[in-house]
Amino acid sequence: MTETLADTSAESPEYPAPRAAGCPFDPAPALRDLQADKPLSRVRIWDGTSPWLVTRHDHLRALLGDPRISADPGSPGYPHTTAAAKSNFRTRRSFITMDDPEHARLRRMVTAPFAIRRIEALRPSIQKIVDDRIDTMLAGPGPVDLVEEFALPVPSLVICELLGVPYEDHDFFQRNTKVLVRRTSTPEDVLAASDALTGYLDDLLSAKRVRPGDDLLSTLATERVDTGQLTRHEAARTGVLLLAAGHETTANMIALGTLALLHHPDQLALLRDTEDPGTVAGAVEELLRYLTIVHSGRRRAALADIEIDGQVIRAGDGVVFAGEVANRDPEAFPDPDRLDLTRDARRHVAFGYGVHQCLGQPLARVELQVVYGTLYRRIPTLALATDVDRLRFKHDGFVYGVHELPVTW
Repeated sequence: MTETLADTSAESPEYPAPRAAGCPFDPAPALRDLQADKPLSRVRIWDGTSPWLVTRHDHLRALLGDPRISADPGSPGYPHTTAAAKSNFRTRRSFITMDDPEHARLRRMVTAPFAIRRIEALRPSIQKIVDDRIDTMLAGPGPVDLVEEFALPVPSLVICELLGVPYEDHDFFQRNTKVLVRRTSTPEDVLAASDALTGYLDDLLSAKRVRPGDDLLSTLATERVDTGQLTRHEAARTGVLLLAAGHETTANMIALGTLALLHHPDQLALLRDTEDPGTVAGAVEELLRYLTIVHSGRRRAALADIEIDGQVIRAGDGVVFAGEVANRDPEAFPDPDRLDLTRDARRHVAFGYGVHQCLGQPLARVELQVVYGTLYRRIPTLALATDVDRLRFKHDGFVYGVHELPVTW
């Protein structure tokens, strides 16, 4: 028996669903219930529409790998995350919200700098950034906010070096990025922040056309814009995407991952007491699976009827992929609610899946390997300087994390 539009009623559960009080690392209980009882079901989002919610790991991989599933927010039935996203999607387009062949054409323009070999060559400079930030923390008084003193500066410095963005502008781009990733931002606020970042990157690209450097923005300006392969707006929007995603997501993983490890001292000890690169790399994959900080779902729309597991997703239906609960699917990861740094978690979907999986995942992996492999060895007595229940978690954001993380040693 297939589900039809008649099943899209006001009784559908709301999404995103709230996490349980006292369980900051776990997905919302309502999502776990859906995964167990009705893993492919309708949910109600902010505008009253009822897209499908995908909660199982195998369903997610199958559908995100299906070319009949569109990432274009202009597609009929697309389930926008907020009113601001719906209002502004045409002016904020980048390759992650396009379908092939347009998506593939634009993505290819920036693929080379994120190739694994190129990113591995950055490991020594990333290590120096991490060590320098730890030196600065240790030289000053404690306690400190790990977010402001370490988790946010490290990926910001790295992405600035890669792109060719002056780090002294970090207050500007971090402030505007925060507006973009808050679900409560108004359409006007999002448009203003987006325009400010686009204008800023456009100015940088113009400067790099005159005086190029050894960085990605210079390559875009001289090899893509000047040759007519990209328009200036396309290049600027690509720069905004890479700059914003390149620091915000990794910063949240550093801080939330540290909190999770402090909450699991036996697992923290495994990282603190090893210098084995393979052990550290495996720990990164497990933390990515366990935390899955993109927690508002990846949004798509069906371009054709798709039958899966006895259900039919119709052309024009919206689809939301709840990666945070798919990564806790017991069919894919036994005992999924246990943080186990020795687990083989490489099949996680924290970076998405299919042609739209995160372009920057090689960079994020190396950054997290350096951070998790260094911070706890260099500060072995690192400890939380407040009660967990006093921390402010980013329930209002598209990316989950903590606003501050006071630590001492």
